[in-house]
Amino acid sequence: MRVVLDTNALMMPVEVGVRTFEELDRLLGDYEAVVPEAVLEELEELAGDHGEEATAASVGADLARRECEPLEHDAEYADDAVLELGQAADYVVTNDKPLQKRLLEANVPVISLRGSNKLDINEP
Repeated sequence: MRVVLDTNALMMPVEVGVRTFEELDRLLGDYEAVVPEAVLEELEELAGDHGEEATAASVGADLARRECEPLEHDAEYADDAVLELGQAADYVVTNDKPLQKRLLEANVPVISLRGSNKLDINEP
């Protein structure tokens, strides 16, 4: 089972206190976590700033390097890359509402935050 992670999914541990990979283990059991190259680039760019968002991005980039397989894609932007790779995956993890809508319209199941610290699956 392949799961694509978006930028904000990797930043959730700092931003909202959700242990993303522990929650995915709970929901899915065995899975392969992947991340688009554009998401890694976006995290690195955000990590170069200051403040909580930069800290969250730095943690997210570290998590991505340790837990995910980076994948190449044809898309120019991170959200487009998540959609592109998500169409060949089983799930996409994101809290980005516009991206969730695009994914669900493309029949891609989305895993997102439910409540304050749990992830849940949203089927198209």
